[in-house]
Amino acid sequence: MNEENKISVVINTYNAEEYLVEVLDAVKNFDEIVLCDMESTDHTCEIAKKYGCRIVTFPKGNITIVEPARTFAIESALYKWILLIDADEIVTPELHDYLYAKIAEKNCPEGLFIPRRNKFMGKFVHSSPDYQLRFFIREGTVWPPYIHTIPIIQGRTVKIPLKQKGVYLIHLADEDIKGYIEKMDRYTDMEVERKAMRKHYGIMAILFRPLWFFSRTYFINGGFKDGIRGLIRCVLSAVYQFVFISKVIEKRYKG
Repeated sequence: MNEENKISVVINTYNAEEYLVEVLDAVKNFDEIVLCDMESTDHTCEIAKKYGCRIVTFPKGNITIVEPARTFAIESALYKWILLIDADEIVTPELHDYLYAKIAEKNCPEGLFIPRRNKFMGKFVHSSPDYQLRFFIREGTVWPPYIHTIPIIQGRTVKIPLKQKGVYLIHLADEDIKGYIEKMDRYTDMEVERKAMRKHYGIMAILFRPLWFFSRTYFINGGFKDGIRGLIRCVLSAVYQFVFISKVIEKRYKG
């Protein structure tokens, strides 16, 4: 195969043994698997070695999120094209075939947003999948080291159409209410540190931003399709925004 048409799968890990066998089994037919580990203490690296992964290490230190290790992981890959996945995401056979067909085209974009199916309260949600910018050229790509960021890519990006049957990532992690609330407190703290100095939120934001997020996820993105589970999930997304803005305002008042 032409070197220009080879794909490196990049996976960032820290104590990721729970789903790793299933995840690696789904990407074994790509040209390379790079596992960037943040000093796991479980069997993550042992499992990766059995699958022939190339393992690189990023020192964990006090880091509690994956984003600071993303650019290092990307730069560790050998090939032009990168498919970056988390250690709880499955690549479908249809997605594998779609990506190889796409990079063989003359006008292939430099980045692709891939739809992802998610679980909530034990079942997959039926609302619109969330799109993740996870396929891109290696050269020049940089991932900002902050929570909830996406890579900066040198070139054009497009979304994979939802009409492409089976072409998506499957998120195996089952999000529950307790886990969501725990992450909400931790993630909003991190977002405040990154955004507080650049945002001046007030009464309008704290009233209407949560309402907009609820309306978008429930009505526009189809959260209503999941019944009471969808309602709960969309309300939680609104609460997340309320908590985030409240913390920004609190930080401003405390000086």
